[in-house]
Amino acid sequence: MNPLLLSHYTATSCLGHGLDATLAALRGQQSGLAPCDFERAELDTWIGKVNGVDAVTMRPGLEAYDCRNNRLAQLGLEQDGFAARIAAAAARYGADRVGVFIGTSTSGILETEQAYRQRDPQSGALAPGFHYAQTHNPYSVAAFVRAYCALRGPATSISSACSSGAKVFGSARRMIEAGLIDAAVVGGVDSLCLTTLYGFNSLELVSRQPCRPFDVARDGISIGEAAAFALLERPPAQGQPIDDNAVLLLGVGESSDAHHMSSPHPEGLGARAAIEQALATAGLAPHEIGYINLHGTATPSNDAAESRAVAALFDTTPCSSTKGATGHTLGAAGALEAVVAALALRERFIPAGVNTTQPDPALGANYVLQSRDADLRAVLSNSFGFGGTNCSLVFGRASSTLPIQTNPR
Repeated sequence: MNPLLLSHYTATSCLGHGLDATLAALRGQQSGLAPCDFERAELDTWIGKVNGVDAVTMRPGLEAYDCRNNRLAQLGLEQDGFAARIAAAAARYGADRVGVFIGTSTSGILETEQAYRQRDPQSGALAPGFHYAQTHNPYSVAAFVRAYCALRGPATSISSACSSGAKVFGSARRMIEAGLIDAAVVGGVDSLCLTTLYGFNSLELVSRQPCRPFDVARDGISIGEAAAFALLERPPAQGQPIDDNAVLLLGVGESSDAHHMSSPHPEGLGARAAIEQALATAGLAPHEIGYINLHGTATPSNDAAESRAVAALFDTTPCSSTKGATGHTLGAAGALEAVVAALALRERFIPAGVNTTQPDPALGANYVLQSRDADLRAVLSNSFGFGGTNCSLVFGRASSTLPIQTNPR
């Protein structure tokens, strides 16, 4: 595939608002997880809650979109000058030539939970102020981002469970390569709600302590929330200058093994297929990957399946899961971890797997326990979801050793 430039990116999670806070936490091996204090959630678990979401006031004219998920999206868009970069792209290409692709799992379902608690006691009718289309509807977050950024290009939400925030990169790439758009806002936004907290708890997948990916004593996930975005564009034409630290999307791999509704294929066959496709589209061999950001949810079966997929292709490649720091942000995880991969490339370091103290020897991974400097050229980021919806992304740092090919419209 033709590489695409991540010309700007940002992330907001329990680690903090924006890239500086995110980078400082990753380098300092800090976790944003805390004991669960989410409204009405009486669960013995830890969560990754973003500070300040409740204080966000929706931009005038967009009040109908008001819900926790879209407030989180707005908070994320306002970090690192990202909204201004989108405005500049719209001026450069035309607002109708910039697409929007956002991953989410439950979108604004918290608004529906609250609406049901406020039903009319006699008729059961929902409150008249409840706007399903602009809040709970999975498309609402893409519609909100499109409206907030004053864009008129194609927009879609992808809801493929925990691979959603990664799959948006593939959708945007196809649209750009088809010549339908010139740039794309891609990202993932997912917010805390009772449905996910109690839903994963009912599946016995939630840990009572901060999650420990790939640890010998791992026993479940910690649920988090996040908003992460990137602006994808074609890189400068060949011969034009590009910063050596610029980050490129080099490869995308997607698969669907459909092994089980909530369990991965035990041998990780779908995951392996996605990784192989990502490497093939990037034109890279496994040994050229310097770091793997694992999906690493910290459940026994998911980590075991991913380890088999990785071990089938890689030898001793350093790897870690950053979910010990951020929690599992579900539909936003792929986008959040794509930004982590971009930071690892730009800042030339490998982030540690926070909370993991004793990597499971049965998994055979070269699991990184201490953040360290590394002159990375290319990294792999994995995102695997319920129902076998798998996506792997390869990112690279622009340099003379990673040739740039362009296919101008």
